[in-house]
Amino acid sequence: MNYRADLVGKILPFWLENAIDYENGGIYTCLDRQGKIYGREKSVWFQGRTLWVLTKAYNTIEKNEEYLKAAKCIYEFLPKCTDTDGRMYFTVTADGRQLQKRRYYFSETFAAIGCAEYYKATGDLTALELAETYFDVAYKCYKGEIANTPKFHTENYPMKGLSPVMIMLATAQVMQSMNAEVKDKYATLAAGFLKEILEGGFLTEKALLESVNREGQAVDSPNGRIVNPGHSMEAAWFIMAQGVLMNDPKVIEQGKHIIDITLPLGWDEKHGGIISFTDLNGEPPVQLEWDMKLWWPQCETMIAARMAYQISGEEKYNDLYKKLESYCESYFVDQEYGEWYGYLHYDNTPSTTLKGNIFKGPFHIPRMYIIMALLDETGNMNAFLN
Repeated sequence: MNYRADLVGKILPFWLENAIDYENGGIYTCLDRQGKIYGREKSVWFQGRTLWVLTKAYNTIEKNEEYLKAAKCIYEFLPKCTDTDGRMYFTVTADGRQLQKRRYYFSETFAAIGCAEYYKATGDLTALELAETYFDVAYKCYKGEIANTPKFHTENYPMKGLSPVMIMLATAQVMQSMNAEVKDKYATLAAGFLKEILEGGFLTEKALLESVNREGQAVDSPNGRIVNPGHSMEAAWFIMAQGVLMNDPKVIEQGKHIIDITLPLGWDEKHGGIISFTDLNGEPPVQLEWDMKLWWPQCETMIAARMAYQISGEEKYNDLYKKLESYCESYFVDQEYGEWYGYLHYDNTPSTTLKGNIFKGPFHIPRMYIIMALLDETGNMNAFLN
């Protein structure tokens, strides 16, 4: 793959030409194979995510004013997606009225990184303030200072999840890159999130678990045994990135170790690709889509493998990266209309030809292309992390 050329010539244009809503503000993500909008409800996750992608591409790939124009359209839509209590919605109408508001605070983390990168692109101090505000709301939710309705009864099912802390780690990494004044604050927070991932019970000898009990112990139940290989690989490269930022080889080794223990659980030996879920002990997975191949675990595994190879020079990681690159080019990349399919059956046939929905949009794929382009050109992650 020619990552820079494909990013600027195919991936970003697919969204810029079809999805930006210059009438109401923001971006649509419910696009069919050819880029036609089939639904006008808007994902709030993707307002922040796309804002980050466009400004990150502007800051690191090319100073394309179209990126900034679209980014400004999304940036100015964010206040409509924010409730009076400071929490953000999950989905909104085309003009920004509430549809859903969920217990998760990922909308806030994505808004934080979007505003942070927009500040770096424009120098707009209001964007800097908004980035910190959105981060603070997310952090208070993470700490329990802002109450959220729990998914399970907290006394009868006292569990904690991997995804909130790994997203907080990645968010803090972006926040510390804004300027020297805030770097130490967010670097300290990032170190705390890293410690929770590595020492909070999620990392076992066999896998990185999706959830453990409050004491950091594995739970022998269908939910307690879940491994999400995509999350594990994503966490692996977040951890390696933190090791680069901290100049700590031991942390980098931990990230590589997570790749090593996840690959046997996640790789489909018969058809190729990374599956969606598995049970740690080989019991029947409770998720019906467990053996499907989704776009984002492939992206995260490619990033993790490429980063591990770039840092260590170990050929096994390059082999994994090349194998998965070929797999994705064969089955996920839509050679006719551009972008990627999102959902494949276990045998790699598309389960749907949509290019976007509430959960799939311009984030994992362009983020991967940005990272790969920068690694192609610089040979290290600092060009992406700083």
